[in-house]
Amino acid sequence: MKCRVCREPAVIDIRRHNANFCTEHFLRLCRDQVAKAIKQHSMLEPGDRVLVAVSGGKDSLALWDLLLELGYQADGLYLGLGIDDYSEESAHHARRFAAGRDANLVEIDLRSEYGYDIPSGSRAARRAPCSACGLSKRHLFDRAALEGGYDAVATGHNLDDEAAVLFGNVLHWHTEYLARQLPVLPAREGFPRKVKPLVRLGEREMAAYCLVRGIDYQVDECPMAAGNRHLAYKEALNAIEARSPGAKHEFYFGYLARASERFRDGMAEEQAALGSCERCGAPTPGEVCAFCRLLDQAGGSQPVELTPRRARPDDRDPTRAGGS
Repeated sequence: MKCRVCREPAVIDIRRHNANFCTEHFLRLCRDQVAKAIKQHSMLEPGDRVLVAVSGGKDSLALWDLLLELGYQADGLYLGLGIDDYSEESAHHARRFAAGRDANLVEIDLRSEYGYDIPSGSRAARRAPCSACGLSKRHLFDRAALEGGYDAVATGHNLDDEAAVLFGNVLHWHTEYLARQLPVLPAREGFPRKVKPLVRLGEREMAAYCLVRGIDYQVDECPMAAGNRHLAYKEALNAIEARSPGAKHEFYFGYLARASERFRDGMAEEQAALGSCERCGAPTPGEVCAFCRLLDQAGGSQPVELTPRRARPDDRDPTRAGGS
């Protein structure tokens, strides 16, 4: 197996490109694909301050590394979810990455700063853990970016993630979520600009990128994500991709090019209906935002012993709204 560019021994084959790459040209491919996504979708401008939502996993750490390599002023934001050893190990990887590159890592701990963690808070609020986690992340990432004066929040959603979310939204015709499923969401009143620079790269490529760059990351899936529909959609698309390489790319980028415009009116209507939360000032369609309502129910909840969660019929996909 030889590199398509230099004919030296290859370290990875990428079937949708019908090509193999050596280490040097694979890393160049990743940088070029991120730079192309940023330029094509007007995600960032030179000199922008970027807040990277860091989970300690391969995608977010690879994204942070790539943005630094491309010369952006990129800080990391890690949210302590309180999911036992999983969160502790994830935080370790995020801190180690930041220390190794002398990068700035901002940390927010749900338990010490808001009085709940995801296992206890989701139970107290009677929400699926993924739902409580996604809500907390979106609210706190937005707030940190606005208060910190950042130009954009960058999340590590890759091509596999976006294709799976799109698959779920089309399967159930969630048109309100389809309206927001874009690689960049412009800044709006109460919201920072949100960008997804990894949309041209797949999950396998991100794992390979971390391997060849020597980036240690959290390998395990979140123990509370069992039964998440998002994972099932990924499995289905992986089976299609195995038989038809490039299917995910065609599905996602075909949607952006030929169908996404049809749902834009929905986003404008949603924005027009938003007011300000009477407690925290965040955008909300009601008097009190969803995060403040979560705090009412979950704040002060006692830690619970974590056990693997069984799938439930009403599981919600935390990323179908386009968050990280």
